[in-house]
Amino acid sequence: MALDAFISYLSLEKNYSVHTISAYRKDLESFRAFCNDKFDSVSIDNIEYVVVRNWIVDLVNSGISNRSINRKVASLKAYYKFLQRIGELQANPLAKHKALKTTKKIEVPFSEKEMELVLRQISFNDDFEGIRDKLIIELLYTSGIRRAELINLKTQNVNLVGGTLKVLGKRNKERLVPLLPSTKELFQEYFTERKSLDDIIDDDYVFLTQSGNKVYETLVYRIINGYFSKVSSKVKKSPHILRHTFATHLLNKGADLNSVKELLGHSSLASTQVYTHNSIAELKKAHTSAHPRSKK
Repeated sequence: MALDAFISYLSLEKNYSVHTISAYRKDLESFRAFCNDKFDSVSIDNIEYVVVRNWIVDLVNSGISNRSINRKVASLKAYYKFLQRIGELQANPLAKHKALKTTKKIEVPFSEKEMELVLRQISFNDDFEGIRDKLIIELLYTSGIRRAELINLKTQNVNLVGGTLKVLGKRNKERLVPLLPSTKELFQEYFTERKSLDDIIDDDYVFLTQSGNKVYETLVYRIINGYFSKVSSKVKKSPHILRHTFATHLLNKGADLNSVKELLGHSSLASTQVYTHNSIAELKKAHTSAHPRSKK
């Protein structure tokens, strides 16, 4: 079956994560369900563009954002490209499709003051969960790793002597991330407390729940949102905002863009440059306050 072959291709050749592959499969199955419902068509392997247009209209009418619709259509386009590659399709019905317009997302990082309030003034419980939560916040802020990278971090990849983490990023790309002394201290405290758990099920993984299972996405989100809600009025308080904060604060302090790119695990500078708008704001402020002509 072509869909199964496509999923294998994404996994084995493209090295996509389980989460990304699952999203592709859901998008394609959603389109198949639409075709079966509206057009009595079982196969999606040879569809005219008008059918896709009807699907897009249906998605718009259902209230789904343009950004989400574009992602779903991109999954379908990739599938048809794959069918062309293996000789199952002559022409991609989405070859001339233009993505829907989207508003640019503005992600506001936490300020240095907000980070200080959380890490120095909030009282974390002096138990396993309290120490774990503080380490999660500290690590996301001082290393810039992604939520998925934190969840899947393994104990064997934490080198406290050398002060580094070996992180498995997107497309199974490994990188070394340095640890700050404060983060190393929290790791040591956490590992000591971790040993006191009654039953450890996912022993290979660093971050665990009280029941010994590997932490999961919604838990990490709740931890970040919960603590930062105490000090910040920002609408979005998520693990990704901490990654954004990490990059912004480094750039504000004069870090080289290429170095930040490597720390974040980006494959191109273009991905890193989205974090520079806050740095430009800081530079403008410094320029205005320091330049002799600014007073004239």
